[in-house]
Amino acid sequence: MVAASLLSADFGRLKDEIEMLNQSENDWVHVDVMDGKFVPNISFGQPVVKHIKKHAKQPLDVHLMIEDPDRYFEDFKKCGADILSVHYEACRHLHRSLSAIKDAGMKAAVALNPHTSVNLLQDVLPLCDMVLLMSVNPGFGGQKFIENTYSKIHSLKRMIEEKGLNTLIEIDGGVNIHNSSLLYAAGADVLVAGSAIFSSDNPEETIKRLKS
Repeated sequence: MVAASLLSADFGRLKDEIEMLNQSENDWVHVDVMDGKFVPNISFGQPVVKHIKKHAKQPLDVHLMIEDPDRYFEDFKKCGADILSVHYEACRHLHRSLSAIKDAGMKAAVALNPHTSVNLLQDVLPLCDMVLLMSVNPGFGGQKFIENTYSKIHSLKRMIEEKGLNTLIEIDGGVNIHNSSLLYAAGADVLVAGSAIFSSDNPEETIKRLKS
């Protein structure tokens, strides 16, 4: 699957960009929420997510890159989030956080920064509908892909299979048409792509190529 990241979209034409995704083979709309504390940048919050939901026909994949994310679970559910990702590094009580996301009626995902080992998820993996592996350091779009991500995908895939789970693996950062096939082959299920899609001359064709 492909989840187009709106962080790289033209915010002045946001409705048009979303309508383009609606007409494409894109699967999810990926929304990065940044607070300027957990990551250096500030992106958009609940009002913008609510606006996106009005126009998007595809599920909203909301990635919280914020401190103390538990405060906002109900808010983002009301704004239309279908999948909610929280960072391992931002949650003091991750088991409770993932449980609360599921109780709120959303799919629960945990995101790992490049320095964080997938082995730390052993005890909470059964609660995860998805694991988001950051393949760049979070906070900025357009960064270079970190090659060690392939090894992390292999390790995580093996852990998921050993536990007999259906947990999806999502990759976020530096994804493009040159590495997408390698990521799928390694075991990834969902690829987040921003710059690769919205900076291309033909975004719909780029999405098709990412999927194929």
